[in-house]
This record gives sequence, C-alpha cells and structure tokens, in this order.
Amino acid sequence: MTTDTSPTSRALLALAELQANPGLTAAGLAASLGVSERAARRYVALLREAGVPVTSVRGPYGGYRVGRGVRLPPLVFGTDEALGLVMAVLDGHHDVRDRADPVASALDKLLRALPEPVAARAAAVRRATAAAPDRSAARPDPAVTATLVQACADHRPVRVRCRSESGREWDADVDAWAVVVRHGRWYLVCRRRDDEGVRTYRVDRVLAVLPLPGTSAPAPDVDPVALLEEHLAQGWEYGVDVLVEASLDAVARELPGGLGHLEAVDATTTRLVGSTSSPVWYAQQLAAVPVPFRVVGGPELRACVRDVAARLAAAVGVGREPAPPADR
Repeated sequence: MTTDTSPTSRALLALAELQANPGLTAAGLAASLGVSERAARRYVALLREAGVPVTSVRGPYGGYRVGRGVRLPPLVFGTDEALGLVMAVLDGHHDVRDRADPVASALDKLLRALPEPVAARAAAVRRATAAAPDRSAARPDPAVTATLVQACADHRPVRVRCRSESGREWDADVDAWAVVVRHGRWYLVCRRRDDEGVRTYRVDRVLAVLPLPGTSAPAPDVDPVALLEEHLAQGWEYGVDVLVEASLDAVARELPGGLGHLEAVDATTTRLVGSTSSPVWYAQQLAAVPVPFRVVGGPELRACVRDVAARLAAAVGVGREPAPPADR
C-alpha cells in the first residue's frame, strides 16, 4: 500500500492493479489499495473521466477490466520495477550510455515518462553502473529475429540464409520451432525440411529470412532449452567423435553443455559424438575437461587438439632442451 494519498496517484495505482488483474472486483481493488470500496470506485471513475476505457461486468465472474480505446493508458512503474528494468537492460545490453543506440534511446524515453522520484533512482543506477562487455555475446539483427519469432508463433516454415564462422553460406528450408537465448547468444531451434533433422542455428549468423507457404511440422513436446542443448552440436561442417574415460553421469556433469550427444560405452567410458564449425574452439573446450579423453574421429579436431596440447606443453617447458645452469 502506498503512503501517497493523492487521488491521481491512487487512480494510477488502481490502473496498474486492473491491468495486472483483469476481472478484479471493487472489493479486491480496495483491498489492494488499502482503501474503502467507495474510494476504489471513485478512482475507477477518475480513470474513466481521463479517457481510460475501464469496463465492469456484473455477476460471480465479473469485475473491472481495462479495454482497448483511442487513448493509450499511461505506463505505471514502481521504483523496484523501474530499477529492475534498468538492471536487466544493463545486464543484457551494455551500450546503454551510447545515445545513438536504439536500446539506449528507448530507455531514455521510458525514464522521461516516469515520475521524478521513480526515474531519479533508475537514472542514477544507469549513470553509476559500469557494465563490462560480454565478449561471448552476439547480438542478432532485430528484424531477422522478429521474423523468426513470428514464424515460430505462426507455425510457418521459413528459408534461412546462414553463414558459418568459416564464411561458408548456405540456404535451408526449416520448420521454425523456437528462438532460445543461451549465454548471451540467440539460437533458432528448427527442423530441416529436406532431411527432417533437428538443427540449431545462431540467429546472429542468419543473413536473411524468407517466410514460406504452408504450416510447420509440430515441435516435439520438449522444453526448447533442453532441445537446444541436445542438438546444439549437430549439422555443422566438422564431425567429432571422442572417447572420454569416465562414466556417462560423470561426463555429463563435467562436460560443457552443447558439445554433442553422449552415450555410454561401458561403465567407465563414454562416447561424445557431434559436430562443430570451429574445431579450434571445440579443442579448447575439451582441454578444460578434467578427465582423460581420446579423439577417435574428426581429422580437423585431432589437428587442433594436437596444437592445443603442444602449446600447453610448451608453456611449462615440456619438450624443450633443458636450460644450461646459471653462472654463479
């Protein structure tokens, strides 16, 4: 309950409650605001006088609802909500001090629309917080992202033109299922229409999207994040096949997600099968695994693992001639 007794402030708080809880009764609104039912109805009347389309329905399932009208209802944020929004923007988008950046411009407009006491604290957080850039994050094109998200929502197939890290470009007709954000990167989870295989494409590497006629095949009844993790290492240029000397459960705990499919060979050995567009990156991921492993498939990966091993050995002097003793 707010301590501000201004009728205008209470009316705006009433609007926020009605937007958050469609069908709220006068009694429920009064309880939320800490006022009498008569006062709650008065605040509803003030909103209607201001042009906000608040309708009421009688009966056991009735109550107040905010309809759609000519006038846009004002945005109402509490201090905690405004601070949380600014912190979320800083966490996911680190260029908010650059006024030419569209996200920074949108945040400016939002802060100008908020009441001064609320905006002041949010603006102070924005000014005083230094956000270190996330070098692993990759921001996709907003128009491409919006088209893919719409295709997922409409269950429409699309043709995507992609570019791999090596610069190779290709087209694929896919059933778009979900767009998933993982560790600062956006991925399209889909099914290729030519071979019906599940694929995951980084949205920042999608150059163009063309909606196709028809309807997409239904997505499996699996959490999109789990589906992404399972298929993140499928469909890339360079195949990998690795034997890890540990049980399946142990490897699943130690291995970074998205490197490929795991299957138990026996109680103490696990096979990792997948693919990658960057064998160098893949070799670096394997080097961090704290259990012995052996690359049995993928000549590109084998070469990169040898290079990583040589560099690590050289870092501690392994394989070099011993240095002559220093003069005393």
